[in-house]
Amino acid sequence: MPSTTVTTPQESAASLSHGLKQRHLSMIALGGVIGAGLFVGSGAGIAAAGPSIVLAYTLSGLLVMLVMRMLGEMSAAHPSSGSFSAHAERAIGPWAGFTAGWSFWVLLCTAVGLEGIGAAKIVTGWLPGTPEWAWVALFMLVFCATNLAAVKNFGEFEFWFAALKVGAIGLFLVLGVLAIAGLLPGTDSPGTANLTEFFPGGGEGLVVGLLASVFAYGGLETVTIAAAESEDPVRGVTNAVRTAMWRIGLFYIGSMAVIVTLVPWDAKAVVEKGPYVAALDSLGIPGAGQLMNVVVLVALLSAMNANVYGSSRIAYSLVQRGLGPKALGRVSGGVPRIAVLVSCGFGFGCVVLSYWRPDDVFSWLLNMIGAVVLVVWIIVAVSHLRLRRSRAFPVLTWVALAGMAAILVLMAREPGTRVQLYATGAMTLALAVAGYARQKGLPVATV
Repeated sequence: MPSTTVTTPQESAASLSHGLKQRHLSMIALGGVIGAGLFVGSGAGIAAAGPSIVLAYTLSGLLVMLVMRMLGEMSAAHPSSGSFSAHAERAIGPWAGFTAGWSFWVLLCTAVGLEGIGAAKIVTGWLPGTPEWAWVALFMLVFCATNLAAVKNFGEFEFWFAALKVGAIGLFLVLGVLAIAGLLPGTDSPGTANLTEFFPGGGEGLVVGLLASVFAYGGLETVTIAAAESEDPVRGVTNAVRTAMWRIGLFYIGSMAVIVTLVPWDAKAVVEKGPYVAALDSLGIPGAGQLMNVVVLVALLSAMNANVYGSSRIAYSLVQRGLGPKALGRVSGGVPRIAVLVSCGFGFGCVVLSYWRPDDVFSWLLNMIGAVVLVVWIIVAVSHLRLRRSRAFPVLTWVALAGMAAILVLMAREPGTRVQLYATGAMTLALAVAGYARQKGLPVATV
């Protein structure tokens, strides 16, 4: 640990309620992750990467496991609704906490808009002629109200939402494995017919798949934010991180393997209907595709709910540590309600962008916040290097940093992702400069 750090106003979580139980934390970890990135964004990833999407999800899955291992250790030692932002402040300085926190706030608020857009597309498919923006506005209103209520109500709501989609993905994997093995009645096994061309998109396709998978994993960090409002923060965050990591690996990597085996990677239905619906339709199970659409809708709404929660809490923590507008830190009934309202408003702004640029805004936002995830993960790893001394330290931390750097280099080399990388870099630099400027006015103390 460094010998000098910058002292900031201490985060006061006493005004937040502590109504989340262990089962809530575990499902919040899954609920924030299993959403648009998996059910919608993976379609674009498969179309670009083909069967190599399995490799992309495996590589990014190993990376996120390393990151969550670091984050879990630091959060168990110092539970905080600021999570990695608070750890960065302790390890590096207020400017780093400011940069990490507000970058992640932008990521979560943007994700709220993406989840809403994805959910609205499903509903307008059932009710053609109704405007997408109106459905997103309705969803935003519902989840804004949910998050303005007591945190235990949010936890219970998210628990059942997440439980439904976890069960559905589990059933999907069972059906898919049975079909691949030729054990599903009325269905012929595809064998390896759809796996003959593993890298159809070459390096560029794999990079697109990596970015899609990185975004899909983004949001798992929310469980370390929620831990501060649990009954036993230390035990809660440790158990939730450990169980969530292997479940996510099974669901994500397993799902991608099943989909690309059952359905040709270049089938239009993979993007138009979504990969899960396309896979179930290929099995010929009556009504299975539409039932999966219902599950996808629930999953998107669940992730939307979790991301509204996470964005409001990270904003609250930043304010409590003197790193944001004081108005966002006002708490009523154990809930930072102004932060909830502002976060919802930012998310709806992303929906307005999709109205202006309906053809490309989804993929652009997906890549942009995928890069933000990498920035946050890098800050987590650097904080871990300065704060912790654990098993295999610092080898695994350096391995994780090398993996993140490699993905950033790949983004810079590909024309399709270079602009998004530069946009993320510009935002990160602006936040870092703003954070450092604020830091100059804070007292410095020797620890």
